[in-house]
Amino acid sequence: MPGVPIELLPTGPEQAELVRNLYQFYAYESSAFEQEDVEVDGRFYIHEPHLQRYWQSPGWSASLVLADGFIAGFVLVERSELPGMDAFELADLFILPKYRRQGIGLAVAQQLLCSTGKDWLLRCYAEDASALAFCQAVLAALPRAVREISLDDDPQLRNYLVSQRRH
Repeated sequence: MPGVPIELLPTGPEQAELVRNLYQFYAYESSAFEQEDVEVDGRFYIHEPHLQRYWQSPGWSASLVLADGFIAGFVLVERSELPGMDAFELADLFILPKYRRQGIGLAVAQQLLCSTGKDWLLRCYAEDASALAFCQAVLAALPRAVREISLDDDPQLRNYLVSQRRH
């Protein structure tokens, strides 16, 4: 458990620029395994219509992660649009390096995955060893049933369904 107070602060469209800026750090870190290049302006590509959905689509949200009142990262939640999948998806969770290894990301993920009576989908790139280890640590500590599932949309992802049922 983190030693500092953790808060999830929901954002509105007026904070889109802040989330967009933080997302650049996330994209930078994931560029190694996603093989992404920067655009001609030196920034990583962000699909603007997709980003705007976090403030427009039901079941989608963007929240800042605050640690002791300071911005420590962000979390993006989506309503899964995969066929036959009625679940929320913890789409992206990013914690700034200063705040890592303090249990903040783990606390945020566990809070979200246990926050509703709905199922959750957690997906991790199989080649991102640190993200996969983080996902497995989150799932191991959950008081809910978890199972790995196979989905056909992206073979690079490991997919875990967190059931609304408790162990």
